[in-house]
Amino acid sequence: METIIFQIALIVVPAGAVLLTAVYFLRQQSESKVKDAKLELTQTLKQQRQEFFLPSRMEAYQRCVLFLERIHPNSLVMRLQNPGLPAMAFQVKLLETIREEYEHNIAQQLFVSGAAWDMVKKSKEETISIINLAGKQMDATSMATDLSAKIFEIVAEVGELPSEITVAILKKELQELF
Repeated sequence: METIIFQIALIVVPAGAVLLTAVYFLRQQSESKVKDAKLELTQTLKQQRQEFFLPSRMEAYQRCVLFLERIHPNSLVMRLQNPGLPAMAFQVKLLETIREEYEHNIAQQLFVSGAAWDMVKKSKEETISIINLAGKQMDATSMATDLSAKIFEIVAEVGELPSEITVAILKKELQELF
């Protein structure tokens, strides 16, 4: 009887070891396939998301650059120039235009990086500061042409404006998307 139990043990123990080894390797292979499938699904979803949002992101970068170009003190003054206006009225008109442009483009922050949008906001604020600084130097009889000249003078003294720096940053970020 002991020999029969011993013979059965000689058959069952190796068979059990083979079975446990097979289960182990099958489990490893299954987990590997699941990981590969998850990775492939993640990559596919990321690619689809990028394909879906890329046009919107490109448009956002374009609109941010356009906004910065439109509020650049030189282009803003040239576009809105009205020599018959008093300096104070012209200053108000310039500031209103900047705020309207900003409000029109505020949703673009959804598609550009946080750092880029912060630069856009700072550029807007710097442009407002330049206009206000020039406005403070005007007297009650100053006209729009006087304010324009003072704005051009301040811009020349500053050198590279934040809006110009921000445009370069936006272009660089957009190129990194590709």
